[in-house]
Amino acid sequence: MDQLDKFNRKYNFVSKISAAFVYSLAVAIALNFFWTPGHMYSSGITGFAQLINSISQRFLPFEISTSLMYFVLNIPLFVLGWTKIGHKFTFFTAVAVIMGSIMMKVVQPLNVHWDPLLCAIFGGAINGFGTGFALKNGISTGGLDIVGIVFRMKTGTSYGKFNILVNLIIIAAAGFVFGWTRALYSALTIFINGRVIDAVYTQHKKMQVMIITEHPQDIIDGIQDKMHRGITILHDAEGAYGHTEKTVLITIIDRYDMYDIRQIVRKADPYAFMSVSEVEKVYGRFKEQEIV
Repeated sequence: MDQLDKFNRKYNFVSKISAAFVYSLAVAIALNFFWTPGHMYSSGITGFAQLINSISQRFLPFEISTSLMYFVLNIPLFVLGWTKIGHKFTFFTAVAVIMGSIMMKVVQPLNVHWDPLLCAIFGGAINGFGTGFALKNGISTGGLDIVGIVFRMKTGTSYGKFNILVNLIIIAAAGFVFGWTRALYSALTIFINGRVIDAVYTQHKKMQVMIITEHPQDIIDGIQDKMHRGITILHDAEGAYGHTEKTVLITIIDRYDMYDIRQIVRKADPYAFMSVSEVEKVYGRFKEQEIV
């Protein structure tokens, strides 16, 4: 058992470091290959760092690099993550931010003149994938990721929707300072970024599962032992075709749990009927997966 625990810890560490590297490469490619050549702004702290870089180029005698500001602006948010989310989570977030800052310098910008629409689509998609992949592996990419997770823990609001809402500030700033054409493409890349994050990072999505079965206890035991979810039991249901007595089980799960619950139901009752629907919001007692 000690060897298994040691292996799990080692595997978990490697997976998080790998996710941090994937994100750092994704944000560097999105920034230097698409956003900078396309003259548009990213979402979150990266977008604010770009704005400060542009302002320094225009109005200051020296230039403040995007990579430096990306790291500096994240420092106070590390404190928020450390106190509100978890120490390990914040440690790996710091690793992702440091890697991202380095990769922004290492990956050199392309001197190309691509269509702004192409830059907006590919920049948002690549960064959204990197961010969602990092979140899916239990780390964040700093900045609004941390604020968004704390906000979601308090309200249950979708992370991607929060991301899009807050980044309207960046769109407005880009419009007033640098022109509304650039703001339009910035809005597009921010929207795509948020939607791709939601597509990749599905932990916050809740699913209602209804199971109609003749062997309820085996399914109940499997769900409670492996997933620790509450279940509502409706007795005395009747099938219209065979007029056999059945039991209806209703539970709410994370989308992450879909594979597990399908295996549990299939093993306990191969003939059970199961329907799944996405839940917009959950009120009452529901245990979120812990972020550490």
